[in-house]
Amino acid sequence: MQTVDVLVVGAGLAGLHTARLLARRELNVMVVDRRRSLSTGIRTTGIFVRRTLDDFDVPDHLLGPGIRDVLLYPPSRRAPVRLTSDRDEYRVADMAAVYEHARRAAESAGARVLLGVRYVNASRGLVRFEGAEPVTARFIVGADGARSRVARDLGLDVNRRFLVGAEIIHPIAPGTTTPAFHCVLDPRIAPGYLGWVIDDGRYAHVGVAGYPKAMRTGVRHLLDAFAADAPGSTPPTGPVERRGGPIPVGGVLRRLACPDGLLLGDAAGAVSPLTAGGLDPCLRMSELAAAVVNGYLRTGDPRVLSRYDGNALRNRFRGRLLLRRAFAGIRSPAAAEAAVTALRGRAGRALAARILFGDGSFPEVNPRLADLAIDHPHR
Repeated sequence: MQTVDVLVVGAGLAGLHTARLLARRELNVMVVDRRRSLSTGIRTTGIFVRRTLDDFDVPDHLLGPGIRDVLLYPPSRRAPVRLTSDRDEYRVADMAAVYEHARRAAESAGARVLLGVRYVNASRGLVRFEGAEPVTARFIVGADGARSRVARDLGLDVNRRFLVGAEIIHPIAPGTTTPAFHCVLDPRIAPGYLGWVIDDGRYAHVGVAGYPKAMRTGVRHLLDAFAADAPGSTPPTGPVERRGGPIPVGGVLRRLACPDGLLLGDAAGAVSPLTAGGLDPCLRMSELAAAVVNGYLRTGDPRVLSRYDGNALRNRFRGRLLLRRAFAGIRSPAAAEAAVTALRGRAGRALAARILFGDGSFPEVNPRLADLAIDHPHR
């Protein structure tokens, strides 16, 4: 039976980035994912914010043109609030290519990435799969999505508050639109969240998300209804792709680590509770997680795991968790119209710009790495 230092379950951006960082530290790392191809089962729109692109090396050729304009619409779709930044704030990635790039980077660092292997369960370091022989793992990293099975097997916290989202993606005729991010606040089609059209001049992403219990006709029906007359949408010039899935919005979970493993990305609730953005959080937490795992395996000191503390991160989210509750409370078109009207004033525009263009989307975790004992020699 194979023995590995670290088994990473899930070959998304969080899992692959962590695997690369751990393999570079000369740990024996295996990544498994049930998908047979990383181009299938994509659930994220792929929106990278400026702060992420400033701090992490995402290859430029995998990103679409920059977007500076955001338009916020009330349910009537009339007189949107336009916010314009003097910098490129958003770029939409080709996520299939981003995952493949991350896979190659992890493998180049020494990690093994096995696709078409479904995680079944883990107990006392023995991990069973469907599609491969079991392995013994010193440590397990659960990067297996919002409804993580690893979290349950390790006795860690699980996500309980979700939005469900769906979108369609298609190419558009070049030169026919100005890149923009259109956001529609309308509880009839996106209860508790937004309908959106993000158009970077090459592709259009049209989507809705909301609380599933309030989406009585189903997310797919609501998406089709929204797409029929969504502001900023343009006809497709090529194949239409559909994506969708759950989005955890309860904030970072409190109990994220134990002596047998830890959680990352959506499995850890590492999604901004207000904007529902998860790419920036998954990269930042991956840096911290890799340092913690390395330090723990090198030293055997369980105190190292206490540095991967969900409570500390949750404390940084208090304001956004309150805004999430306020957002969820907008349950009628009249209330949504009033909310957008409030954003037209100076204070409202400043708040919206801070949320959409600010640098506080996810707490910075890198400074905490300096305190970790991660450079101990092999025992």
